[in-house]
Amino acid sequence: MVPPDPAVTVVAPVSQGPGTGLRHVAAIDIGSNSIHLLIAAVDPELRSFRLVLAEKSSTRLGERDPETGDLTPEAIERAFIALRHCRQLAESHGVEQILTAATSAVREAPNGRLFVQAVQEQLGLDVDLVSGQEEARLIYLGVLSGMAFGDTPHLILDIGGGSTELILADGADARELTSTRIGAVRLQRDFIREDPMPAARLTFLRAFIQGSLEPAVERVKRQLRPGEVPVMVGTSGTATALAALVASEQERTPLRLQGFRMSREQINQQVNRLTTLTPEQRRSLPAINERRAEIIVPGALVLQQAMAMLQAGEMVISERALREGLIVDWMLRHDLIVDRFAYQSSIRRRTVLQLAQRYGVVQARADRVAQHALSLYDRCRGVLHHDEGEGRQLLWAAAMLHASGQHINIGAYHKHSWYLIRHGDLLGYSETEQLMVAAIARYHRRSLPKKRHEAWLLLPGREQRRTVNAMAMLLRLAASLDRRPTPAVAGLRIACSTSELSIGLDAASPLDLSLERWSLQGCAEPLAEATGVRLLVESDSR
Repeated sequence: MVPPDPAVTVVAPVSQGPGTGLRHVAAIDIGSNSIHLLIAAVDPELRSFRLVLAEKSSTRLGERDPETGDLTPEAIERAFIALRHCRQLAESHGVEQILTAATSAVREAPNGRLFVQAVQEQLGLDVDLVSGQEEARLIYLGVLSGMAFGDTPHLILDIGGGSTELILADGADARELTSTRIGAVRLQRDFIREDPMPAARLTFLRAFIQGSLEPAVERVKRQLRPGEVPVMVGTSGTATALAALVASEQERTPLRLQGFRMSREQINQQVNRLTTLTPEQRRSLPAINERRAEIIVPGALVLQQAMAMLQAGEMVISERALREGLIVDWMLRHDLIVDRFAYQSSIRRRTVLQLAQRYGVVQARADRVAQHALSLYDRCRGVLHHDEGEGRQLLWAAAMLHASGQHINIGAYHKHSWYLIRHGDLLGYSETEQLMVAAIARYHRRSLPKKRHEAWLLLPGREQRRTVNAMAMLLRLAASLDRRPTPAVAGLRIACSTSELSIGLDAASPLDLSLERWSLQGCAEPLAEATGVRLLVESDSR
């Protein structure tokens, strides 16, 4: 009996806030290289989910018998140990259903159906033996749940152990779903006898990959409309491993790879270097694990060839794929997502509200602050800011999350808010945008940005700092009006010129607003220091 490789487990922080109506669901992905478990908490009200636990065990089912093609007894034993572990973890979290899917290694093995039957009989897990196209569809749903597509077509490349899925999709639907029988484990097993490969063998493998990918590439190209330039998205182990290698050489390593961008030139540099290294040298690379080091070369060659054939200049990483797709598909089947397009187009809003809920933010108060901040944004354009629209979305997100730090401590809560937003899972936002949202929340009170502040130093450029400065000042003004648990200010009367900002307050009910005027007047000094504009607070409401 061969034990599985040590599992890698990631557990999300336990929510202390609202969410008693959460429904817990588990998804198991039986792949050619690994078995992955994901446990999600689905919020029926927000129509979204967050990851509670993610675990991976290397089981190497794709290393099949070279003569018969069967799953080997050793691989089956490793898979059963991992699946039993997954079931126990899922049950301990009180999930209402365990969704289990098996992909190319199991569906192609002559004894694959016997394996599925044994899993059902011995472990009580109903395994869905998904086709290549169904696998591609689930990958699309998974990526869709964590990345805002807008109106732009996206090419999704998922290189697994036994197959490669290439998908052309937009926010409304998948235009083309393809699956090709080449993968990192399969190519390693069938082609690599010497490592590193001799030049002639490497050339032969590149040609084989190109020939294998041609039908899928041609299919997706035919579905592109004239003038469309799709965004290339990479998912799963090979893409994330290459991204980790690229990121490790940057001056500032990103906290997460979701949304990370790498150019074709950077990818080519990494792939060309990997093909010259021995397995021992690849294992010594800090950005990839030992098992990935064994199979990264053939997977990287597939990725490199696909980008060249599709003439893609860069790739964006999605950390969501088939497992998350199983969760989204379950939500669709249980009417928790009615309109897939509306669901996809609201990713940024849902992920902000979900994070606010997790940290106990009172949404009604956050909504009022956001409303005041956006009113100031709209009326002070060209004076307090020169933003073209992107900053408005970041301002809304920061307004909704600015009080999240109170979940840790009331004292200096703006600093805690920065930390929580910085390290939170804000899907649909790039890392730079997430840093900007966090910084806007950080500077909504107390001191203005200083060069020594980490929140300021992490912003990548002058333009981002200018936007943060402006949006944080608008949020400072708006948050100063939120002094009571119940609504006090119904609306703002705003007049803005190059030298003066005049704000009058309309009461929500017959109420003395002297507290809010005093609080707003406290913003006069930082406003003058940051912008040179004088603040005039009108003495009473009309």
